[in-house]
Amino acid sequence: MPDSDDDNISVISSSTVRSDQISHFGTEEVEFNKGSLLDEAVDALFEKRGSTREKALEVINAAFNFNVQNQFVENKFATLLHQCLNCIKKGSSKEISLASRAIGLLALTVGPGDKAHEILKESIAPLSQAFKSGSESSKIISLLNCLAIITFVGGNDPEEIEKSMQIMRQLVPSKLGSKAITVKPTAAVITAAVSAWSFLLTTMDGWRLSPKLWQESVTYLSSLLDKDDRCVRIAAGEALSLIFEMGSLEKFSGESKGSCDGSVSEGNKSKDGFSHIQGLKEKLLNQARDLSVEAGGKGSSKKDLNNQRNLFKDVLEFLEYGYSPETSLKIGGDTLCTSTWSQLIQDNEFLQDVLGFTPKRHNLVAYEPVSNVEKRMYRSPNSVLNKARTQQLNKQRMLSEGRNTGHFAICVGYEGF
Repeated sequence: MPDSDDDNISVISSSTVRSDQISHFGTEEVEFNKGSLLDEAVDALFEKRGSTREKALEVINAAFNFNVQNQFVENKFATLLHQCLNCIKKGSSKEISLASRAIGLLALTVGPGDKAHEILKESIAPLSQAFKSGSESSKIISLLNCLAIITFVGGNDPEEIEKSMQIMRQLVPSKLGSKAITVKPTAAVITAAVSAWSFLLTTMDGWRLSPKLWQESVTYLSSLLDKDDRCVRIAAGEALSLIFEMGSLEKFSGESKGSCDGSVSEGNKSKDGFSHIQGLKEKLLNQARDLSVEAGGKGSSKKDLNNQRNLFKDVLEFLEYGYSPETSLKIGGDTLCTSTWSQLIQDNEFLQDVLGFTPKRHNLVAYEPVSNVEKRMYRSPNSVLNKARTQQLNKQRMLSEGRNTGHFAICVGYEGF
């Protein structure tokens, strides 16, 4: 949303919101708590002219960004959802991007529950078709953001989340994928796909992920660390850290070790799987070391380079010692602290881009130095604190499984990224 000279939000004049002429931003100040403007914008979504629908979507998105539109959503939920889906089905790339954003903001506004689940169920098919209708990066990224948000908010069972993750996986080139893509995606699309996939992975119960999923995901994501684009490397580094945080090395070969017949072939398979993962981890360690100290080349972005160095310093420390990065984000007058990769990914640039919001982030270590002894006592996976936390989580998981088997568990047969 643009800034006006007097630091107020300048959006659009309600007097110009008519069937085929919705004005652009910046013409006159508007208070979005007056429902007439939004009502007219929704009415304009029925118009045949694409440019009219685009301007209406801009108004709606600006209103959602400006204030929580609970009353508007209560009255216009079904109409807004279905008209936005119609825009995705028949609109231009710009219209699809705007409609995707509107649907994501709608899901965030209604919050978890029946309406969010309805958004997810109604949107999966149109979004899947829109991914196939063109390869423009901005459109694909908007669709990815929308799919991630509506699944995160509205997904009620692992099959629904798995389906969205499979759609994301099919957008990137991978020898692991069962469906070949026809157009090579840009670096920006790969970054968005990996970030969105990781975002949904944070909702999964890692204890139910198959060893095959872990191995294939680590192999593919590790290959992305060799790409030229730093944003791709950063997204892959975060995803890899999350995978290792969710599952130990023993888990990679645990399926074979847990064989009932104890056959020799299964035992050999287990050893091979463990050796394979050890090799992948060693490769990842070497890649993280190199990327954490990479020198900047001519024309390279200093910001991207610093982000990459900082990220892979954290990755390296995590893989070697088990210490997850701790950060603090200022959101208004409140502070949000993260202490795991899962929390960091849920509050990363992906979600901030969806919301159009950039908080001030601080690395807590820079402000509160922690000695190596304190790290071993409190942050190491083998510390008394983390062992106690693990025991408590295991107890809660067992109780939860007794009531509702695997609410956020992914199917064993899922093939990974």
